[in-house]
Amino acid sequence: MTPQRGYFAIRIVPPGVAIVARDSTLSSVSIPLYVILSHTWEEDEVTLQDVANSSCVLKKGFAKVRACCAQALRDGFTWVWIDTCCIDKSSSADLSEATNSVFRWYQNATVCYVYLSDLPAQKPGRLDYLAFKSTKWFTRGLTLQELLAPRLMEFYDCDWNEVGTKCSLEYLLHKKTGIRRYVLSHDPPISSLPVAERISWASPRKTTRQEDIAYCLLGIFNIHIPLLYGEGDRAFVRLQQEIIRNSEDMSILLWTQIHPLTDHRWIYQGVLLVYRSQVRRPGKRTVR
Repeated sequence: MTPQRGYFAIRIVPPGVAIVARDSTLSSVSIPLYVILSHTWEEDEVTLQDVANSSCVLKKGFAKVRACCAQALRDGFTWVWIDTCCIDKSSSADLSEATNSVFRWYQNATVCYVYLSDLPAQKPGRLDYLAFKSTKWFTRGLTLQELLAPRLMEFYDCDWNEVGTKCSLEYLLHKKTGIRRYVLSHDPPISSLPVAERISWASPRKTTRQEDIAYCLLGIFNIHIPLLYGEGDRAFVRLQQEIIRNSEDMSILLWTQIHPLTDHRWIYQGVLLVYRSQVRRPGKRTVR
């Protein structure tokens, strides 16, 4: 899905930054080369509304926006997309469109910068692997598709020092996430993998809103569903129903359910998963 009314995006105008509201030059037929940012949300992030009244420079999150734009400018780019300030979350239509399209936006970016705000400044060529794998970026549901979609990714520490790329850190990413290395290198495509395997990638991750753990998987399965915040775990059931409608892969029925307190497997209670957080790995079941 491509936005029909143009994108919200950040245009870099040296020496400063100009944030453009739904610029007509960013149409579906002429999208310039752009950088996209992957990060974890912090307190006092810059929103689209902040940009509209020029109050963004007063917010703590503006430092991240400014640093991202500065890095993009050094790399020769003039366009940047950052979710905090390039999605109109006050509009349900825009939010739904963005949620259903964001995988494609990350996929089409020339490069994705991953900003690890809780990774201490690293010495050149000496990455602290334990600190890297302990960053909260690996625990968030919404960063799953941001890891999978882009081909070129650059990882940065808290001071915006580059610590590696998706290619150079592939083994570490594999060990931390459990995602196969060849999947991270996009060969073969994600769509060729079993449904159960793809769902299992989200099981250890967390989201602020319950429904987002389902919505963050939409691009991974190339499906679209309406956003209904307030429905809780029902969103995850709707996701599975839509997957079944669009796929003949019955591995979606293979799962292990874990009691969240005792860690004991529950007795089988239904075909579809009800609570994503109870899934640790695909189970073994005969489908007849």
